Amino acid sequence: MKIAVIGAGAAGIMAALRAAPVTQVGGTVSLFEHNQTIGRKLLVTGSGRCNLTNDALDPSLYHCADPEWMASFLDRLGVAELRDWLERLGIPTFKTDDGWYYPLSQSAQSVVEILRERLEEAGILMRVATKVEWFGLKDDQFELKLNWNEQKTVERFDKLVVAAGGMAYPDLGSRGSLFSSLERAGHTIETIIPALGPIYVELGAFKALKGLRFDAVTSIYKDGERLGSTFGNLIVTEKGFNGPGVMNLSHYVGLHPGKELQLQVNFLAPFWEGMAEELADLEKAKGSLRGLLLRALPPKAVDFLMSQAELDPGTPIKGVEGEQLLRLLRVATDNRFKITGAGDFRNSQVTVGGVAVGEVDPLTFESRLVPGLYLVGETNNVAGPCGGFNLHYAFGSGFLAGKHLTSLQNNT
Repeated sequence: MKIAVIGAGAAGIMAALRAAPVTQVGGTVSLFEHNQTIGRKLLVTGSGRCNLTNDALDPSLYHCADPEWMASFLDRLGVAELRDWLERLGIPTFKTDDGWYYPLSQSAQSVVEILRERLEEAGILMRVATKVEWFGLKDDQFELKLNWNEQKTVERFDKLVVAAGGMAYPDLGSRGSLFSSLERAGHTIETIIPALGPIYVELGAFKALKGLRFDAVTSIYKDGERLGSTFGNLIVTEKGFNGPGVMNLSHYVGLHPGKELQLQVNFLAPFWEGMAEELADLEKAKGSLRGLLLRALPPKAVDFLMSQAELDPGTPIKGVEGEQLLRLLRVATDNRFKITGAGDFRNSQVTVGGVAVGEVDPLTFESRLVPGLYLVGETNNVAGPCGGFNLHYAFGSGFLAGKHLTSLQNNT
């Protein structure tokens, strides 16, 4: 059995490694990569630390048209299963207090180097600097038109795994060039938009907070309806906000083009429970209102918020009047910013869109329309939030595809 895997990112590498046993019985696994080296996008994950997975994995946290499809995948390959396989490959992991998993080395470069070693040991044919211009099906085999060093050839394979990614980070090689081939094969390609990127807003006076970071709850609204909400770190930029606290919502901007959207930022939500206790009994409260806010926010932010609420910085907690408190809460917890745009493919980490998940088996990632064709990673319309969710899906989908290919070889 001759297997071709297009794309040497997380999904493609894992698919090739898991399918490697076919090489022991006369088969071949060829891994095609447009770049000069493998794992280029993998190198930038987790800010270079390679956030592999997350204890909070849940179907509801993914953008996926069919939550049951996502649940089936996660039931088949969860955190424990992925960590076990990574350990076998020589990539031990550890968990942070918030449930995020990283390689023990805390180095994406180490992960890529280890995976390269495993590919070489497994006898995978690594065809780097080779572009697959298109593929098609002829006489029950997959034809790949290859371009290597300006030499164009056509090769045939029995099985094909498409792990070429979406369109995020085009400088790293993801340009979505094979979606047209998938469409010709009969698959539905849903609109591809950037995800996990910055959100641009009309900041107004809040430009004064440029450069400050906050842990906040953010929500996105359309015509008064809340489309989504998330908690995380964000940074105020010249054009709006960046960081996980808004990146997890950025795809909603692309999903509603031309619509008037608002971003709500609640700076106090993570700390409100403790503050509420202080404010519940004003007679016993000690210190100033500014001092209370300083427990959670930097001085520059506290002074700005109090100024916006028209409050004297020296106002004692016990002297706060109801209307004053309401003004402060409106400013600090219910800021509504008009959204003017979001990051493009160049500065967004993943994409939403691609092959409709209903056309792919979530347990094997084989196409339900084209036998022998496997679609993994960002090829499908699946995207998760920051924190290892997307890398878990990429590794996991590749793993299940490769496992199924191995089972076919074993049954012949």
